[in-house]
Amino acid sequence: MRCPGRSPAHRAPAAGQNRAVLDDAPVPDPTAPLSVIESTPFVEIPRADWAALAPFTGQRLSSEDLESVRGLGDRLNLDEVDDIYRPLSRLLWLYAHGARELHAATNGFLQRRASSTPFVIGVAGSVAVGKSTVSRLLQFLLARWEETPNVALVTTDGFLYPNEVLEARGILDRKGFPESYDRRALLNFVSEIKSGADEAKAPVYSHLDYNIVPGEFVTVSRPDILIVEGLNVLQPPVGGGMAVSDLFDFSVYVDARSADIASWYEERFLSLQRGAFADPQSYFHRFASLTENEALDIARDYWQRINMPNLEQNIRPTRSRARLVLRKGPDHSVTSVLLRKI
Repeated sequence: MRCPGRSPAHRAPAAGQNRAVLDDAPVPDPTAPLSVIESTPFVEIPRADWAALAPFTGQRLSSEDLESVRGLGDRLNLDEVDDIYRPLSRLLWLYAHGARELHAATNGFLQRRASSTPFVIGVAGSVAVGKSTVSRLLQFLLARWEETPNVALVTTDGFLYPNEVLEARGILDRKGFPESYDRRALLNFVSEIKSGADEAKAPVYSHLDYNIVPGEFVTVSRPDILIVEGLNVLQPPVGGGMAVSDLFDFSVYVDARSADIASWYEERFLSLQRGAFADPQSYFHRFASLTENEALDIARDYWQRINMPNLEQNIRPTRSRARLVLRKGPDHSVTSVLLRKI
C-alpha cells in the first residue's frame, strides 16, 4: 500500500572531478587508478559548479510562484530553484530544441514533411523523495522558455488499477509496485502523445479516495513537452516488449539515502494525519484520531513492509537508466547532479 505517504554518506568529489558514486551501488575504490574510477557513464557535477550556470538561465521565480508548486513537507526555497532547477530547465530546453533541429534535418534528408512530436521527459524516484514537486517546478520553468509554452504533466497514479482490481488480485498492499499499474494503458497513452495525436486521455486518480475516479480523464492536447512522473517510469521492458521509458527523450531520477527518505515519509504521514486525513471522506480518515506515536508506528510499518521493499527491489535499480540524477541531502537540498555523458 502506497500511503500518501543509505548507506553511509559518501565524500563529495572535489569541484571539477568527474567521478559519479551512486548511493547503494558499488562504490569505486578511491585508491584505484583514475581510469578505473572514471569508467562510468555519468559525470558528477558538484552543486557549486552546477549553480554557477544559473545566471544564464532566464527569469527568477517569485515567492508566489514557488508556493504554487511546492509539495507537502518539501523544503524547496528560491535559492534551491536558482541553484538547481533553473539550470536544469535550461538543459532540458536545449535537449528539446536539439530534438526539433534533428527532426528538421532528418525530414530534409528523407525529403519529406512531417510535424515534430512532443519531447517527453520521465521523472522517477521513491515515495516522499520530492519527485512530484520537481515535476511541477520543471513544468512551470520549461513553459517560460521560447518554443515550449505548452508543457503538460501527467502522473502515473492515474494508471494504477482500481482498488477493486487490486483487491481481487490480492495486491492492494502492493500499490505502487510495477504490477499494480496498467502498464499497457500507460504505454498506449504516451505512444499516442509521441505519435503526434491531436489529443490523448489519461485516467484521474483521487488521493482523497485513494482510488481511480470512474469516468474522469485529463486530456492532453499536442504539448510541446510532456512530463511523465511516477515511481516506476524507468522500468525496463517486460518479456522483450516495449516499456514507457523507451519513449522518453530525457529522464530524471530524484535520489537520496534510504534513511533520509524514510524520515521524510514519516514527516509527510504526520502532516497528512493532522490535515487531509481529518476529512471524513478520506480513505485514511481512520488514522486522524491517532496519537503522534501511534501514527508514527503506522508510517514506519508502511515504510518497512511496502515502500522500502519497492524502493530497493524496483525503483532504485532503475536509477542507472536515467539521463540525469538529482542527489539530495538530508535537508532535501540537492548536493550534486549526475549527468550521463554524451
